[in-house]
Amino acid sequence: MSYSTAGPLGPVTLDDVRGAQKMLSGVARVTAMEGSRYLSQLVGAPVHLKCENLQRTGSFKLRGAYVRIAGLLPEERAAGVVAASAGNHAQGVALASSLLGVRSTVFMPRSAPLPKISATRDYGAEVRLHGQVVDETLAAAQEYAAETGAVFIHPFDHPDVIAGQGTVGLEILEQCPEVRTVVVGIGGGGLIAGIAVAVKAVRPDVRIVGVQAAGAAAYPPSLAAGRPVSVENPATMADGIKVGRPGDVPFGIVGDLVDEVRTVTEDELSTALLLCLERAKLVVEPAGASPVAALLSDPGAFEGPVVAVLSGGNVDPVLMQGVLRHGMAAQGRYLAVRLRLTDRPGALATLLGVLSAVDANVLDVSHVRTDPRLGLTEAEVELHLETKGPEHCAEVGRALRDAGYTVMS
Repeated sequence: MSYSTAGPLGPVTLDDVRGAQKMLSGVARVTAMEGSRYLSQLVGAPVHLKCENLQRTGSFKLRGAYVRIAGLLPEERAAGVVAASAGNHAQGVALASSLLGVRSTVFMPRSAPLPKISATRDYGAEVRLHGQVVDETLAAAQEYAAETGAVFIHPFDHPDVIAGQGTVGLEILEQCPEVRTVVVGIGGGGLIAGIAVAVKAVRPDVRIVGVQAAGAAAYPPSLAAGRPVSVENPATMADGIKVGRPGDVPFGIVGDLVDEVRTVTEDELSTALLLCLERAKLVVEPAGASPVAALLSDPGAFEGPVVAVLSGGNVDPVLMQGVLRHGMAAQGRYLAVRLRLTDRPGALATLLGVLSAVDANVLDVSHVRTDPRLGLTEAEVELHLETKGPEHCAEVGRALRDAGYTVMS
């Protein structure tokens, strides 16, 4: 059975995806499918994690980039390729070009994380840093393509790229033939479009659900308008899906084949990333954790078996620190309290003894004596505590009140 859906650059068909799968044999990994007992219990049905974070270069992007570059004419290959990306697409294009013997130039914003810049260079690309945001970098790459004749490799808006990403869908059907719902993060739409073409052609009963970060959700208004529309100043920690406008080619496919698009908050993304790390022992970037965030936010909405696609694992260590702190705070595992006590020797030690008795770990203490709002014999203390969750936070609050302290925040 062959399904095709048309876009401005031509149709994307199941045969295209199958052809891409043959082309990627020995190049891209068939990534693991891991069960999640915690998510399965939460959803009330089997939940499996499709681990594209374990793909070569750390994300699914290699698939589409390789298929696109492999399909170039000899004279196009000779001219080289150029791309613009803050990370995952950059690495995918760099490795694909090296494997195919094609010269690659990748423009990256100056704000791109150093590990991603280094990895892109290591995969063989010439990296040029330009601009502070991806839009500026994209313009520079397109200008370079016009000046040099290099072929611009778009991260999602081309049928060959979509066909390559669709091979994830074929693997899902092979690894979990009983699947009922596939949940996928959406940026420009190339990954979910490819998966939808592959899965719906073979199993039209399978529900395809897209997930966007609430601060960069261009698909809901675009689908409502019936055309791609832009979101001004998209903002999210999930840089892998931080795209202000859907691609023209994937938009048509998503409109035809994707059953629902949901949004998730930054708190939900942080919590999902933390869960992947703690429960599944998987390092996943915020964009890759977006399907898990959707499951956590509304577990009863998904018919199982469910496959959640973890699209990438390239997370900057600095961002990881912040996200983990944010995720722990969202789970009630950090607590900030402010209170006043009598300014006398041993008063702070007594307070810390109360906290020690309820097993609260003190991360930071701020002790103020000079605020004019304080009485002559008063001191104000602000503490940041590590706790074990909301119930433990409540226990800490009760212990402080029982000890005679007035908790101000």
